[in-house]
Amino acid sequence: MTLEIIVGQPVRSALYLDPEASVETRIEDLLSRMTLAEKVGQLLMLDTQHGDLEDVVSAKLAGSVLHVAPERMPEAVDLARRTRLGIPLLTADDGIHGHSFWPGATIFPTQLAMACSWDPALLQRVARAAATEIAATGIHWTFSPVLCITRDLRWGRINETFGEDPFLIGELGAAMVRGYQGEGLSDPTAVLACAKHFAGYSETLGGRDASEADLSPRKLRSWFLPPFEQAARAGCRTFMLGYQSIDGVPITAHQWLINDVLKGEWGFTGTLVTDWDNVGRMVYDQRICADHVEAAAVAVNSGNDLIMATPAFFEAAQEAVARGLIEEKQIDDAVRRVLRLKFELGLFEDPRTADPERQAQVIGCREHADLNLETARRSLVLLRNDGILPLDGGLTADGTGRATGHGTPRTIAVIGPNADSPQAMLGDWAGNSGQVPWMPEGHPRESVETVVDGLRAVAPADWTVTHARGADIGRLAPDPEGPVGPDGQPQPPVFTPAPVDQAQLREAVAAAQAADYAVVVVGDTIALTGEGKSTATLDLQGGQIALLDAIAATGTPMIVVLIQSKPSTLPDSALNAAALIEAFNPGMRGGRAIAELLLGLIEPSGRLPVSFARHAGQQPVFYNQVRGQHGNRYADLTQDPMFAFGEGLTYTTVTYSALVVHDHDVPADGTVNATVRVTNSGNRPALETVQAYVSDLTTSVTWAEQELKAFTQVEIPPGESMNVTISIPAARCSLVTADNRRVVEPGEFTLRVGPSSRREQQLSAGFRIRA
Repeated sequence: MTLEIIVGQPVRSALYLDPEASVETRIEDLLSRMTLAEKVGQLLMLDTQHGDLEDVVSAKLAGSVLHVAPERMPEAVDLARRTRLGIPLLTADDGIHGHSFWPGATIFPTQLAMACSWDPALLQRVARAAATEIAATGIHWTFSPVLCITRDLRWGRINETFGEDPFLIGELGAAMVRGYQGEGLSDPTAVLACAKHFAGYSETLGGRDASEADLSPRKLRSWFLPPFEQAARAGCRTFMLGYQSIDGVPITAHQWLINDVLKGEWGFTGTLVTDWDNVGRMVYDQRICADHVEAAAVAVNSGNDLIMATPAFFEAAQEAVARGLIEEKQIDDAVRRVLRLKFELGLFEDPRTADPERQAQVIGCREHADLNLETARRSLVLLRNDGILPLDGGLTADGTGRATGHGTPRTIAVIGPNADSPQAMLGDWAGNSGQVPWMPEGHPRESVETVVDGLRAVAPADWTVTHARGADIGRLAPDPEGPVGPDGQPQPPVFTPAPVDQAQLREAVAAAQAADYAVVVVGDTIALTGEGKSTATLDLQGGQIALLDAIAATGTPMIVVLIQSKPSTLPDSALNAAALIEAFNPGMRGGRAIAELLLGLIEPSGRLPVSFARHAGQQPVFYNQVRGQHGNRYADLTQDPMFAFGEGLTYTTVTYSALVVHDHDVPADGTVNATVRVTNSGNRPALETVQAYVSDLTTSVTWAEQELKAFTQVEIPPGESMNVTISIPAARCSLVTADNRRVVEPGEFTLRVGPSSRREQQLSAGFRIRA
């Protein structure tokens, strides 16, 4: 075919350039001036790490770019300005938990860690802070929040989720959408939020990334779609499609999800973007299309707008129009949605380029660092404590934030491969996690506080903090199938567990024997988390189990801290430790937060957003499974999780009593109102997360035994009680029928209230919903 050549001088005076005209008027004027090639270019989002910027922007006329190296951003913006119509670029990056790849930007805990806070208002503040940093660098769009549901813990992207419960995910995700987008897109500190990965991406086979998702439309509607619907209702302006296929149909081609549900039922008028080379994958991977021309037609006809990282789409889409596989009207409709974002962001008047002065004010600023520390504190979950914590019977802080001891000076041995690992604190999508080439050393070392750093900064001045690595986790080797995959991306190296290093082990044992306490920090590495990095096992890798066993054998009280991307299965030496803390990847200030928790300067308040398996073969262990199986155990192992959704201890004793449902007969459009009395009988304050679950006793279809329907957090001073109000709209007590309708079925229900999803910790009271 012969492609259309763009000639002529840039347009400098036209209605679409008039800021006084309405957005829709400007869109139509611009669209009327565009050639087919210019229209198709606006539907391209291309990566610039390895490509030629001039080819991307000037030749392929890409309307959007991602992963632009900071020093090349001005060049990209200028190239777009000099095209015939001067349509500004839409720039994007993966700011999942902070401005991931800007040196020194504030990196918050990962989504899984932040979800332990169970605090939507906190996460809205986090997203607002991240947006101000992202916007200052010339980025308009962050690919966050992730609304996938944790299912198989072997999946490599568990760290990006908010856990396993649709209601909690929806509340936290909507809060982040509001934070990113602020008061509206005209705010120069606002960035576009992106709900991903729509939908069902995390329902994997064997935990393998991007595999076929075995999901019916009913199962999708039951659990996977509600968080996305909530994001759409919250005004999220963009959605990203998953990599996977469902029932043989790639999501990129899934018209029921895209058109019937998202655009039809929910009224979504925003912009859809494919994930990385989804259109190409339909040719070389999923193989439902013979070539890129056919794939381009499938993508456009299915309702996609922006095509990410498929350069061949530029020629293929034009060829598809020439062959009659795509009507140009469909191209026009997609272009309208892309242009609408650009006009609403005000990019034609101000392309929102990098602002060094603003960067100096906001990137890694003190206010954001303080918020980061607050978030890290709230993300820590105390899972076991035999009374050893807080250390030395409780400490207070002096004016510098350092603890002041109440007795004999102590020695703390901080041991383990993640005890002094900056990248382990940050996790995936940050620094040198592998997605971009311009940060080979990661974020500046001084910007990250490890557990060793934190204890040395916070422990009493007359205490001694020693350090021994004790074990390695793994080693990396090149992928034997080659350095580059079929999508042109570098293949991640292959992980091999490290052998036990006897010299390291002896050093760690000696350090523990010479100490009053051993804080052993174990977990995983960036080599075991992320896209294409699912794991076959959940066990701690390398020499870590040998390390835990050896330190436990010394008799020195052992506190285990887990810094990891997802729940690991744990040996008895860890489960029987004096204390066990889950930190996941707690961000730049996580080490200080952990030290404060150990020393009693803060109270443990985190609650698990995900259940922990005892063995990889025990999966799935998520709490809201459908009832109806034979028995409640395997022949060789209980089905009870090691730790359950919602669990987390405090440094005090909190009890629940006197659960009362105030109206036992509730109309379908009414509200279930209840109160429960919560008492703190200890001598330390508590921030308690009161969790309310509902069980529909008899249903027309099989359904989950219980589902989280409300939660609230209350501060309870020592020795005090309070009545906590719980309100649940009856509409939340719904299910999805066999014919795929979400309804509230009249009948008997049970309200269960307590500190976790464990039945034995909950109080129960009945109510009825009438038609």
